[in-house]
Amino acid sequence: MHQPIHTQQLTKHFGRITAVDGINLDVPEGALYALVGQNGAGKTTTIKVLMNLIPATQGSATILGTDSRNIRGKSYAQIGYVSENQEIPEWMKVGSLLEYLRDFYPTWDPALEQSLVKQFDLHLDRKIKALSRGMKMKLALASALAFHPRLIVLDEPFGGLDPLVRDQLIESLLERAAESTVFISSHDLAEIESFSSHVGYLESGKLLFSEEMSSLTTRFREVEILTDPPLPLPSPLPATWLHPKSSGAVVRFIDSRFDDQNTRTDIQRLFANAKDVQFRALSLRAIFLAMARKSAEV
Repeated sequence: MHQPIHTQQLTKHFGRITAVDGINLDVPEGALYALVGQNGAGKTTTIKVLMNLIPATQGSATILGTDSRNIRGKSYAQIGYVSENQEIPEWMKVGSLLEYLRDFYPTWDPALEQSLVKQFDLHLDRKIKALSRGMKMKLALASALAFHPRLIVLDEPFGGLDPLVRDQLIESLLERAAESTVFISSHDLAEIESFSSHVGYLESGKLLFSEEMSSLTTRFREVEILTDPPLPLPSPLPATWLHPKSSGAVVRFIDSRFDDQNTRTDIQRLFANAKDVQFRALSLRAIFLAMARKSAEV
């Protein structure tokens, strides 16, 4: 079975600017995959290439087993795509738009459509131009879910939305997770952490890591060492120890490849005067900031 999304050395240049830089990405079937990174990291460009909205400069991508360059027409009958800046015909009414879309999707489910309309409190007789940003995003998501897509692709869907609307969108995604693979780009790390099964970190167009969320949060730990007597930081320290700092008798750093036994062995080797060692789990936001600081220091 083909993976829903697979890329090999995917690259996109805009003149002299490299927006996507040799990405090798595999999104497994049934994943809730989050592509995270700072604004300008290349998330939207990556998605546009995957959706065949812009061509790649080099490399390749397959979507549901189809070369991304051939994603068009009937291919979208299996893909629910929603973008932060997606254009919707605002002169139409909500009900008219949904009715118009039905004929394009052989698997459109009228019962699911009605359920989503009710869940999102969409008023069918209301002009789209009169909807708030949050309601427009609900309409876009309802349109992308009503035909049971095999792949749901969302580009920054939570930007500028109030917490209640975000919760409703996330709830609807989780309800569809059993039948679809979800690929979502976002810098809203708190929301992503609450439901994603996999995460990829994009920095300046490069994919720095891609793994299961549980694996990521397991391998990052904040380490605090109490030393007596206080001594300067030894050198060299392991390359996986990020942002080491010494303040009096306390040494702190973030271990990006934490392993209880190996980390303790390294600490005993480097800090013979260690009196106490504490390990603390990190949130996705803290991991994100640690990686961003590391890139800034290079």
